[in-house]
Amino acid sequence: MKILLIRMILLILITLFFFGCSENDTSVTPPGEDSSAFYLGFTPFPYDITQSAVLYVYDKIRSDANIISHHFDDGIPWPEALSGTDYHQNIIADWQFRLGNTPATHKILVSVTPINIDRNGLAPYKAEQGNLPLPAPWDTVSFNNPYVKTAYLNYCNKVIDFFNPDYFCFGIEVNLLMVNSPGKWNAYMKLQKYIFTQLSTSHPNLIIFVSFAGMDLIPGYTSSNDADQSLAFQQAISYSDYYGISLYPFLSTFTTDTIPSDMFTKLFSLSNKTTVFTETGYPAQSFSIFGGTIQFNGTQEKQDNYFKQLFNAAEKRGVKFIIDFVLRDYDDLWREAGSPDDISKVWRDTGLYDENGIPRLAHETWMKQLNP
Repeated sequence: MKILLIRMILLILITLFFFGCSENDTSVTPPGEDSSAFYLGFTPFPYDITQSAVLYVYDKIRSDANIISHHFDDGIPWPEALSGTDYHQNIIADWQFRLGNTPATHKILVSVTPINIDRNGLAPYKAEQGNLPLPAPWDTVSFNNPYVKTAYLNYCNKVIDFFNPDYFCFGIEVNLLMVNSPGKWNAYMKLQKYIFTQLSTSHPNLIIFVSFAGMDLIPGYTSSNDADQSLAFQQAISYSDYYGISLYPFLSTFTTDTIPSDMFTKLFSLSNKTTVFTETGYPAQSFSIFGGTIQFNGTQEKQDNYFKQLFNAAEKRGVKFIIDFVLRDYDDLWREAGSPDDISKVWRDTGLYDENGIPRLAHETWMKQLNP
């Protein structure tokens, strides 16, 4: 997601924590734990900079899901994590707000990453907000630096202790580092191996894994180097309990024109490990970016077709859970950000609810899968 949007979301959550908010309506009956062949959930990504928008999403997660994804992709408190000193109060406030609004009936996925949002280097610094410049000496260290290893392990342990998740993703779309900065891959892999080994020992009953950008794993689907992606996948999947997939089929050579009939077969053939979709989505409206140079002709019908294909493939594969990243279109948030004509638009219209809160066709498909 766009860095500006992520910063705005963090500020929303901080404001709500410090100035108070009413608790979610607990009168809504959550879906049964075994109502679907796999868990279905969302991130609490809000559609606007308002308290009502934030609580709306949590309410919908309560009624429309049985797993919640807390997705942290905006930095690490590196110096504090290394020294063991207190994190900035805004970080803890955000965590407390999230946990306080997490339905007790739901499974919990927490995702963190040592890789920055551009997927080309070390994650930025996080304190009063995310995506802050790395202070010295963190701005020059490699992924394999002993300080990085220690700090990131400490951070992961602190997050796990706080959220007590059912699933813990400690690297987001890790194969994109090989795409954007292949020279840093070997150092990163040493970090992943170290973190996986240490966490597996200290938390033997916790599912610990990394996620991959799925479309880049399949030859010909993107401009990624196929040999590099194959190597990155084989190395990274070795230190991951699950095969985590971040899947946005329209962010490929196919855009919204088609979904290859053998896409899931090719994805699933890469590993026999338990598969999860850590994030996904598909646009239900048409839009363009970069002055109209790239066009996406999304429709409700195309979005619904994608989820039907996804659910069918997931049932056959024995997928454990699926996370739809955006619950409701964030047109309001996008306007607050200045209506940028850039990459932040590509997820704007992927909600199962449109910008007015009206359920789309895919929402009906989703709810039938959740409560068959």
